[in-house]
Amino acid sequence: LHRGLRLDCVASIAEPDMVVAALPANLCDSVQAPPTAGPAVGVLALQGGYHEHAVMLSRLGCRVSEVRQVPHLEDLDGLVIPGGESTTMGHLAERLALLEPLRAFVASGRPVLGTCAGLIFLADEVVGQKQGGQKLVGGMDLTVQRNFFGSQVDSFETTLEAADVAPARRVPAVFIRAPAILRTGGAVKVLARVPVEGREDAPVAVQDGNLLGIAFHPELTADDCWHAYFVSLVRKASTTKVREA
Repeated sequence: LHRGLRLDCVASIAEPDMVVAALPANLCDSVQAPPTAGPAVGVLALQGGYHEHAVMLSRLGCRVSEVRQVPHLEDLDGLVIPGGESTTMGHLAERLALLEPLRAFVASGRPVLGTCAGLIFLADEVVGQKQGGQKLVGGMDLTVQRNFFGSQVDSFETTLEAADVAPARRVPAVFIRAPAILRTGGAVKVLARVPVEGREDAPVAVQDGNLLGIAFHPELTADDCWHAYFVSLVRKASTTKVREA
């Protein structure tokens, strides 16, 4: 379905015997009005599924804005780099002179969440790049493999254990042409793994200080535990910054 097609439009064009696929969670929802107070979180909106992230963050009390230009990074407490196509995202960031400002933002210690392509964008090393390589922001001491689980037709949904994020239950995870993490640096904490036939379970969610990398799409579910965990990092970092000032 086209990204701009609303639910009421789907209902109006559907024939009585037509099977209409369920749309992902948050796709047709609106970003809530910003609160008077709350952390300022930007969502990189060059390409990919940035709207769904903005919806979830707004529900958690964040003042959400879309980041497309260098000035949009000013005064942010945190940043989300969404899923999409990491090579395209890198080309656009380079053309808009955003690469170095994004690297500076990551180096500043402010929390950053990268999902799927965003995880690739944040990794220091990527396996399976397209010919000619790709531009990366880096900052996370990881080696990530693109399309680890296969092509689009190999996409899948599952549930994962993530004790630091949701201690008493399993959490849903949507994998779409997803990467996986092959190597983690000594300071990187693995938050979730997924079973892989014929090898060790693959890390698919990790934390490196205030940087959070997730191989799947939490924004395409109704479960906000990953975003809530990220927002808790943002609030903590913002409080520490105020105290130091």
